[in-house]
Amino acid sequence: MNIYVSNLSFGVDTDELVKQFSQYGKVASVNIVTDKFTNQSRGFAFVEMPEQQEAETAIKELNGFTLAGRTIQVNEARPREERPRRDKTFY
Repeated sequence: MNIYVSNLSFGVDTDELVKQFSQYGKVASVNIVTDKFTNQSRGFAFVEMPEQQEAETAIKELNGFTLAGRTIQVNEARPREERPRRDKTFY
């Protein structure tokens, strides 16, 4: 299951998220979303946990948890919506 984690402190790293989520089961991957120009965290991440039950437990236990001074929000990630392609022509 893919899990969406928001309201992250900009200082939280992959290791910290693995540490928190692995208390509830196996963590397959962590992707902290960063700004493409500054490479600074945008304050949210995706955590992939292969076992549905473990992921649901992690969501239940970590939603509202305080991590690095911020109360994080943890939910099941929604599939990305299809967006129309933008025309790359500039006027």
